Amino acid sequence: MGVIIEVRDPLEDLEEKIKMYKQRAWRKMALAVFTLVAALVSTYLLVELQTYDKMRVIRSYGEEAVDNSSFMQYSNGVVKYSRDGIAFLDMKGEEKWNQPYQIKNPILNINGEAVVVADSGGNDILVFDKKGLKGEIHTNFPIEKIVVAENGIVCALLRNESTPQIVCYDAVGSVLVEHKASMSGTGYPIGMAISPDGTKLQISYLCVVDGVQATRVAYFNFEEAGADKDEYQVAEDIYKNTVIPETFFINSQKSVLVGDTSFMIYSGDNPPKLAKTVELGKEIRSVFHDDRYLGFVLYGEGEEGYELRLYNMSGEQKLSKAFTGEYSHIKISRGNVLMYDGKQCLVFSSWGVRKFEGELETDILEMIPLSGINKYLVMSASGMDEIRFVK
Repeated sequence: MGVIIEVRDPLEDLEEKIKMYKQRAWRKMALAVFTLVAALVSTYLLVELQTYDKMRVIRSYGEEAVDNSSFMQYSNGVVKYSRDGIAFLDMKGEEKWNQPYQIKNPILNINGEAVVVADSGGNDILVFDKKGLKGEIHTNFPIEKIVVAENGIVCALLRNESTPQIVCYDAVGSVLVEHKASMSGTGYPIGMAISPDGTKLQISYLCVVDGVQATRVAYFNFEEAGADKDEYQVAEDIYKNTVIPETFFINSQKSVLVGDTSFMIYSGDNPPKLAKTVELGKEIRSVFHDDRYLGFVLYGEGEEGYELRLYNMSGEQKLSKAFTGEYSHIKISRGNVLMYDGKQCLVFSSWGVRKFEGELETDILEMIPLSGINKYLVMSASGMDEIRFVK
């Protein structure tokens, strides 16, 4: 019997070799990519998890600020304002627009791309967007407080002896809504907020109920839901033995009230209802927020330092960190809690990492996190500097 020899097709053998070559190549590539990613992540964490105490100026922009200038983060830059005018600067200090005016005591409010500046105790309000001046408003009574919606609608608290008024204007000064308060009726307005779309207003009034100090909180809806209500009011709650001076909207469906030692989250708009009350157990010294976190600086009687706490928008605690020192400016931006006063600066990440604690070279007027590792933009009387935290 003869021997049968099987002869493989050369093409099949070549295809098998090509397949094995590709598999080896993909394994090598996957291993290289994994090694690179692991190295990058390790380096990033090594940098991010450290605490720095020095800074280095990378580059400087712009000219020296006038003595009475203030800065506030806005859109993709900052607004610089003083008694003599307001300007919008990009991140390199280049002027996008400039509006001169004469305002004795300028107060500012920003919501999205809308900016409003007013003369506290005076009668003038100016409304801006990224293109510049959008409208001017003149009030009949002195201005005590202002807020602006993203679409440029402005609400102003006006002092009128025993009957303070809250008046809402469009950007060109037309009166949309007028609401009068009184000490013997509603109480005196101490907190005010407007929804981003300008359709809802939230007011907290300091009052006396059943012989004790209290805060009355009212919600107004200027859409169809409030059209058949008295002065558009759709909801009201009373908090006895509590002062609530801080109110703000997170979005059109959610708002927050901040009291002495607690905060309340309201949800919905027809009508808005209390969703959660969070007792903090300590005195609230500062409040700040972005679109993800509610932040508080707390002080406990008998304690030497302060506590930083962050909550998500559902009222769940996400961070608690102790620190010492007092800071007049506290904000959260791009996942960084920034605290500064004069040259002193303290920065926490939203993870709770103490990223920086120390002094900068000049008094800080405004500070903005930048893209990149440990990079920040610092405004001071000497100009605008891009800095990096270093060891």
